[in-house]
Amino acid sequence: MPSLPDNIAAVLTAVHERDQVPVDDARVMHRHSNTAVALPAAGRLVRIAGNPDAHDRVAISVRATRWLAGRGYPCVVPCGAPFLVDGQVVSMWRLLDVSDGPPATGAELGELLRALHHQPAPPADLHLPTLSDPFDSVASAIRHHPGGMADEDRQWLQSRITVLREAWADLPTVLARGLIHGDSHSNNVIRTKDGVVLADWDHVSLGPREWDVIQPFYMARRFGRHSDADLLQFTSAYGWDARHWPGFETLIQVREITGLSPYVRKAPTQSWARAEVAHRLETLRTRKVTARWNSPRRS
Repeated sequence: MPSLPDNIAAVLTAVHERDQVPVDDARVMHRHSNTAVALPAAGRLVRIAGNPDAHDRVAISVRATRWLAGRGYPCVVPCGAPFLVDGQVVSMWRLLDVSDGPPATGAELGELLRALHHQPAPPADLHLPTLSDPFDSVASAIRHHPGGMADEDRQWLQSRITVLREAWADLPTVLARGLIHGDSHSNNVIRTKDGVVLADWDHVSLGPREWDVIQPFYMARRFGRHSDADLLQFTSAYGWDARHWPGFETLIQVREITGLSPYVRKAPTQSWARAEVAHRLETLRTRKVTARWNSPRRS
């Protein structure tokens, strides 16, 4: 086994003993909210969530993707139920034959979302949660990691969450509620030899479809991830343009706040995350709507 951090090495040892698969060729793909480790010889991908409270959420993503894959929807395919290793939630997935082609286009993301939103109602035994309060994660991060930001920033953020919670409750939705991915942006679209698939289903739920559709616009504004032409292709492929919807700005502002969660959790111990929290909050407080934010570090 290659030299790896102790927590990852412990997980791979457990995977080897549990499933009798080779792990000597393990390769860390990325590390952020989750750590992804490829096992090429075994044909599997190991995903590791450091928060033990993530078990139920990961189990839901496994059930949802198993159902979707069984219907022929292009998504990642799970290999068994998640399990715990030293407080970390481990899930196993079929390793994709990734292509070296260009990143996913807006049109491809739009087609994936359109197909997802046209799926029938999921079976009740999937036990999908309802997205009733998108602020739960960031509010929890603020409570449990108080050292992640300055006191005045924390007070402003808590006040802003209160305001946006009210706006969320009054959101004038126009799309039907139903199955949503929850984190649908181009980085979660993987190009394979057989086409594109949608990955990272940790936020799958039942809720307003606008929550999925707004994500590319948020990513374009804050990270420059989509050009105007790409967004036009996205809206054309999906069949609806959120920019003409009265709730557009409100939902982007909700996305901006909820996207702080992983940074707030890491900020007390990682200086780059604390700096990013401060940067984002400064741009939000001063209403710098075109200010760019930094993407997460992958290691």
